[in-house]
Amino acid sequence: MIDIIKTIFLGIIQGITEWLPISSTGHLILFSSIWPLEPAKFFEVFKVVIQFGSILAVLVLYEQKLNPFDSRKSAKKKKQTLQLWSKVIVGVIPCAIIGLLLDNIIEDYLSKNIVIAITLILYGMIFIFVEKHPKKEKIQTIERLDYKSALKIGCFQCLALIPGTSRSGATILGGLYCGCSRTVASEFSFFLAIPVMFGASLLKVIKYLMKVGLFSFGQLFLLVLGTFVAFVVSLFAIKALLNYVKNHDFTVFGWYRIILGIFVILFFYIL
Repeated sequence: MIDIIKTIFLGIIQGITEWLPISSTGHLILFSSIWPLEPAKFFEVFKVVIQFGSILAVLVLYEQKLNPFDSRKSAKKKKQTLQLWSKVIVGVIPCAIIGLLLDNIIEDYLSKNIVIAITLILYGMIFIFVEKHPKKEKIQTIERLDYKSALKIGCFQCLALIPGTSRSGATILGGLYCGCSRTVASEFSFFLAIPVMFGASLLKVIKYLMKVGLFSFGQLFLLVLGTFVAFVVSLFAIKALLNYVKNHDFTVFGWYRIILGIFVILFFYIL
């Protein structure tokens, strides 16, 4: 029962923080430091696999926009959808290459509270700076996003391989740097997450099966429960973020990151 409660909390945290630029992995690791989900090797897989629930939320909310074979679409719209997916693939390439090369190093050496605290504070400051010195919004719709900008945003996504950075935060910063509106930057961040998070989940499961063995029935139940909770919460979180960025900037998330980073340092290293 305790593990079920932990799983529900972790699913809620994943569903909210995956789409806000505040680092879902960082929050999950911090929560586990205070109230761990055992064993540790299972948690390493769990915190990645439940991201699949967040992916499903994007696919459900953007089903029509992401489906190039929708009969309701005109030939032009179908072509635009295929072009969108090709831009997503271009944006995923940098992270896929670097992620595969550095996966073990990140897992063994960078998943530390001090690393999370530093990246929370650092990128919080960057968000505040970017919002105080905004670039002209040249890309107002997702269709106007070009391949060069998609690749640049994909390079920014590589920064999120360091826990505490935030995948959505890094890609949104990349979008703003390329002149995207906040809405376009956020939506393209959602779409980039689909292949990245699916690939990361698959890689973690394969590595776990090779090193540890099959999941127990209880572990499978927790994975399914956490994924389902993350899915439901993500549906609301995505809508809330898009409604928020229509009239607000990301400064509040920058301050949240700085405050949380300072709290982590105080809680784990000073107090």
